[in-house]
Amino acid sequence: MNPAWEPILDGVLLVEPGQRAVTVRNIPATLAIFDSHFPRFPVLPGVLLLDSMIETAKYVVGEPGPAWQVREAGVVRFRHFVQPGDRVIIEATLTAPGTFKVQAKVGDRVVATCRSLRLSPVEAVVPV
Repeated sequence: MNPAWEPILDGVLLVEPGQRAVTVRNIPATLAIFDSHFPRFPVLPGVLLLDSMIETAKYVVGEPGPAWQVREAGVVRFRHFVQPGDRVIIEATLTAPGTFKVQAKVGDRVVATCRSLRLSPVEAVVPV
């Protein structure tokens, strides 16, 4: 495992290899991004939420980390704000080889979805 890679998820609730995974990410008020995004109305940037969704999908295909890369994130929708103090539950389901449907929820409210997230293994680079 690459020592530079650090997990962004706080816990793994369920892994059914090759089928689905469910994870949790707690959003603390101490994240530095909230100083600028936005000072009077702190909101987790969508790209950070999408990153958590990608990491969850990686649990379905194996160990998360740098061994997998995103090929495509199609039909991504951010429906509600994620703010400090929220607990985000993320579920990724394999729909076809390397393709996932991912949903993020805070409580009973769906905050983000990705209808088609495609991952592929990173090919090893051979030094010349």
